[in-house]
Amino acid sequence: MKRAPLDAPNDNPADGVPPGDDEVTGLPGFRTWRRVYLFVFGCFVLAVVFLALFSRHFA
Repeated sequence: MKRAPLDAPNDNPADGVPPGDDEVTGLPGFRTWRRVYLFVFGCFVLAVVFLALFSRHFA
């Protein structure tokens, strides 16, 4: 395997991504898939909380 010279530009799209995350999401504000999953899970929890509150309020 040939190594790149130290002064060569690095075109790796995964630069700046913490180790362990092997894919870049391409989404603005979400550099890692873990952040995407946490956001989706948070939205789900918020929806469940609102459903519970609205069911009590309008029952």
